[in-house]
Amino acid sequence: MAIDLLNHKLDKAFDHIDAGGEGVIERGDLLGLGARLLVGFGESPTSVTGSGLVDGFDGIWTTLSGVLGRDGECQILREEFREGMTAAFVEGDLYDPVFRPATAAVADLCDDDGDGLIGPREFRTLLSAFGTAYDDVDEAFDRLDRAGRGVLTVDGLIVAARQYYVSDDPSAAGNWLFGPL
Repeated sequence: MAIDLLNHKLDKAFDHIDAGGEGVIERGDLLGLGARLLVGFGESPTSVTGSGLVDGFDGIWTTLSGVLGRDGECQILREEFREGMTAAFVEGDLYDPVFRPATAAVADLCDDDGDGLIGPREFRTLLSAFGTAYDDVDEAFDRLDRAGRGVLTVDGLIVAARQYYVSDDPSAAGNWLFGPL
C-alpha cells in the first residue's frame, strides 16, 4: 500500500507539471508551473524570490533528467517521472540539497509579507497554480492547519511538501498539500 500511495502522489505531481495533459513533461512544463506561481503572486522571475524559485525548479529538472540518464532537454513520461523522483528524492539523498530549496522558494513566495505565515488567500493562490480544484482548497488548508490558527507557517509548508513527495505514511498531514488524494 505504501508504494501505491507514493505512486499516486507522484502521479498527481506529474499532472501538476503536465498542465496540458499530453502525458509527457519537458523542462518548459516545470518552468511553466513556476511561471504560474510567479504570476499568481505578482513576482518577477528576476527578483530574489523569483530567481530562487526558477533556479529551484530548474535544479529539480536537471536532477530528474540526470537520474534518468538524459540531458535537460528531454521528455519524461509518467512512469519515468515516478522512477526518477523515487531514485533521486525518495530513495536517494538528493531531497535536501535539491528539492527542499525549491519547496522553500515556493513557501517564501507564499509569504508575501515576510512574517513566516501563509494565510488562506496565499494558499489558494498557491494551489490554483498547481491546478487544485477551488472546492478542495479550504479542506486542504484545514488539514494542514493542525493547530487551527487559521494560518500555516512557512516551515510547516516545507514539512508538508516533504511528506507529500517522499513519505509513504498514509496519515501524514502533507498528503493533503494539494487537496484530497
